[in-house]
Amino acid sequence: MHDLKSIRDNPESFNAALAKRGLGPQSSAILTLDAERRALIQKLQDAQTQRNAASKEIGKAKASGDGTAAQKLMAEVANAKKIIQAGGEQQREIDARLHDALSGLPNAPLDDVPEGADERANIQVRDWGEKPKFSFVPKQHYELGEALGLMDFETAAKMSGARFVVLKGALARLERALASFMLDLHTGEEKDGLGGYQEMLPPALVRGEALFGTGQLPKFEEDLFVTKDEYWLIPTAEVPLTNLVRESIVEEQELPLRFTAWTPCFRAEAGAAGKDTRGMIRQHQFSKVEMVSISSEGQSLEELERMTGCAEEVLKRLKLPFRTVILSTGDMGFSAAKTYDIEVWLPGQDTYREISSCSVCGDFQARRMNARYRVSGSKELRFVHTLNGSGLAVGRTMIAVMENYQLQDGSIVIPQALRPYMGGVEQITAG
Repeated sequence: MHDLKSIRDNPESFNAALAKRGLGPQSSAILTLDAERRALIQKLQDAQTQRNAASKEIGKAKASGDGTAAQKLMAEVANAKKIIQAGGEQQREIDARLHDALSGLPNAPLDDVPEGADERANIQVRDWGEKPKFSFVPKQHYELGEALGLMDFETAAKMSGARFVVLKGALARLERALASFMLDLHTGEEKDGLGGYQEMLPPALVRGEALFGTGQLPKFEEDLFVTKDEYWLIPTAEVPLTNLVRESIVEEQELPLRFTAWTPCFRAEAGAAGKDTRGMIRQHQFSKVEMVSISSEGQSLEELERMTGCAEEVLKRLKLPFRTVILSTGDMGFSAAKTYDIEVWLPGQDTYREISSCSVCGDFQARRMNARYRVSGSKELRFVHTLNGSGLAVGRTMIAVMENYQLQDGSIVIPQALRPYMGGVEQITAG
C-alpha cells in the first residue's frame, strides 16, 4: 500500500515511479478522492462542533424560560445530527473507494531496477558452476521419473486432475531430503552471511486479510484456492510468515527477524494455460522452503543481498549451475520493489528455469498489515520493511538434481550434500 501523504507531497514522483511499471498517471484520481474525503471530514467536524455548542445552549434557554430559543436550538441539533449521519455513510463510501484505488496499485520500483516491459529487460548479475557435459542426449525430469517408476502423473490425474503428481519411493524421499537439507542450512548458526533463520510451522489456511497484507488479494484472486468457509490455501509461506508481525509493534533492536518454513503451496495457475503442461515445473500443489525477513528501513537492502546469497548457497552445495538476474520493472511481482531471480540450469530442457525469487518490498506490505517498529531510543513508530525469498522451491530443485545428475541408463546420482539425508543412498536406479 502506498503512503497517501507521500502522494500528496510528491504526486509527480509517484506517477513517474508507476510509469516504470507501465501504468498511466494515478495521482490525480487518488488526490481528488482524498480532497473530497478531507472536505467531508471538515464538514462533519463543523457539524459536530455546532451540535455540541447548540446542545449546551438548550439547557440555558430552557432555564431562562425562552421556549422559542430552545426550540430553535433543538432544530439546529437535529439538523446537525442529520448532516453527521448522512456524512458518515458518505465518508465510508469514499474511504472504500480510496482504499480500493490504493490497494490495486503495485509497489514502486527502486531506482536501480532495470526498466522494461517483460523478462527480456532482465539483467544477469552473476552465474555460477559448470554445466554438465553428457555423451548422450539428456532427458527431462518426467521422462526419467516415469522410467524409474517413481513419478506417477496418471494416477494423480485420476484423483485430482491435471498438474498433480504422485512421487514414490526414492523420489519421495529425495524431496523430503532436499527440504531437510535446506532447512538445516537456513537455520544453522549465523555465520558468513548464512543461517540464522528461525524455523516455523505456519498454517496452510489463512484468512483473506493475510493475503491482502502480502498483496495477493484482491488483484490475484483468480490464482488462489479458497474453501467454502473462506479460508484461503497459501500460495507460498511468505503469506503466513510475513503476517507473523501484522498489527504489531516490534522493537528496533530485535530486527531483523528471520523466519523459514517448509510448507505445501497451492496455486490455480490461472494464467498458465498451455505452459509447462508436462512434468512438475508448474503444479497446483508443490512444496517450498521459504525465507522471510522483517527489517528496519536501514537494513532492508543489505538483507536482500544476504537472503539471495542464502538461496544461492543451496545450489552451490548441491553443485547445480545457476545464474542470478535482477528483474525488470515489467517482470517484478506486485509487492516487490526489487527482485533477484535465481535460475537453475536444466539440461533436459537446455535452458535456465527460475528456482527462487528474492524480493524486498520496503514498507509496502507493512502498511497493508499495520506492522511497525519502535525506533531505538525514541517513541517514534515506523513501518517495518519486509523481504521474502524461496530457499528453494523443493520440487524444482529435485528436477534440477535429476536432470543434472542423470546417467545414460536413467539412474540418478545423489549429490554428496544430500547423501546423509538419504540414508547413505548414492544412486537412484530402476527397480
